[in-house]
Amino acid sequence: MHFIMSNKILSKNELLATLPPPWPQNLFSDIEKTAAEAKTKLAILDDDPTGTQTVHDMPVITNWSIPALAAELKADGPGFFVLTNSRSFTKPAAEALNREIGANLRQAISSTGVPVEVISRSDSTLRGHFPGEVDALLEGMEMPSLPRILVPCFFEGGRLTANDIHYVTEGSKVIPAALTPYAKDAVFGYKSSNLRNWVAEKTRGTLTVDQVASITIDDLRKGGPQRVSKKLVALEAFSCCIVNAVEYHDLMVFVAGLLTSEALGRQFLIRSGASYVRARAGIKPRVLLGRKDLTATSGSGGLFVIGSYVPKTNSQLAVLRQQQHVVGIEVKAKLLLDDASQANAIEAATDAANRALKSGLDVALFTSRDIVAGIDEGSNLTINRRISDSLIAIVRGIDCRPSYIVAKGGITSSDIATKGLSVQRAIIMGQVLPGVPVWRLGRETRWPGMSYIVFPGNVGEDDALATIQKLMKMPNKT
Repeated sequence: MHFIMSNKILSKNELLATLPPPWPQNLFSDIEKTAAEAKTKLAILDDDPTGTQTVHDMPVITNWSIPALAAELKADGPGFFVLTNSRSFTKPAAEALNREIGANLRQAISSTGVPVEVISRSDSTLRGHFPGEVDALLEGMEMPSLPRILVPCFFEGGRLTANDIHYVTEGSKVIPAALTPYAKDAVFGYKSSNLRNWVAEKTRGTLTVDQVASITIDDLRKGGPQRVSKKLVALEAFSCCIVNAVEYHDLMVFVAGLLTSEALGRQFLIRSGASYVRARAGIKPRVLLGRKDLTATSGSGGLFVIGSYVPKTNSQLAVLRQQQHVVGIEVKAKLLLDDASQANAIEAATDAANRALKSGLDVALFTSRDIVAGIDEGSNLTINRRISDSLIAIVRGIDCRPSYIVAKGGITSSDIATKGLSVQRAIIMGQVLPGVPVWRLGRETRWPGMSYIVFPGNVGEDDALATIQKLMKMPNKT
């Protein structure tokens, strides 16, 4: 295998050309059958709502009480998502939350007798409270010694791992993750694209690079499930292992090896991107949803709530605002952070949104694009919380039911769902664009039956928001 420097930008074709051919056997049918017959439930703890972006016909819950978890364990289907939104929390708060959920899940398992495999789903661009919340989750479950396995690939969004280097695809290029804007995140920034180095960086040297194992592309494509299983079985307590994968075929080989290891009595805690969830659950992809699948009402306009600040979102917002029938409503972040001006800013935006929606226009509600930074992680999270709370207040003040809602950004979409719309349980319908999930809201919500489009901040081409807006303006085909 050719050694590729972790700071080198390549064409995707150049990277793929260095890799051996895929494992010859298609393992999806075997995994699908095993998943369908298994009594084990998948409990996916999602640190923002975007982890639902590869699956369909699965529930997502926002309540992790013991009765709520027990009810999902006894329900039909391969598993369920628990929306924690922990990425918006401080590290101590995220750890406390995961410890609580772990303890509740342990009691729910005990009361139902249903075996569970836990997945800690997080960002495919490596932002999140790792290893803290993973360790806390295992403490709550009273299983702290389990090996941690890191599988951050998300193929629908162009995130892949080869030669231990995690890449973000932009056009025809693959960019080492540490060279992207995501690595400069004010809260979750990092320096390493090599995942073994990244684990050492995030654990502050508790695990050295030499102590981090790797399931390589050669393991997957030359050794197959048997070699994967052998490596997994050899992992020691408290250890960590990273997984390379550039396509679903690679993930299927890994899952097959994992299932073999579990059949031998081994257990692991998976920290993953969204693609792993679909592979592990044996879920076939569904065709993208169309307007007929999404429209719950007619007459009023659609509502776009845009809180994400990443450059990709800014580009998508700019294209959306150029579309016909779109009214842009900007909320100045500095006004929201000032006690004297916050209430007036919220009221003005709410009134403007109601007028536009009632007239059938689509609304792009967005915070100003200038980033207001604090002095440390805690102050940055406090600023983000106040801005998000203000967006929630605007949405709660809208008295005209939109025909659909698009929430842009993980934290934004979580807060709008739980606090703006009172979601306790929703069903993942599928995706409207690759990596962009749609939920059908439940009866307990403010607008039952509405299509709620959860749009990750770091997904999609520049015209992605505009594509959804145009789709929803098209007449239904009969």
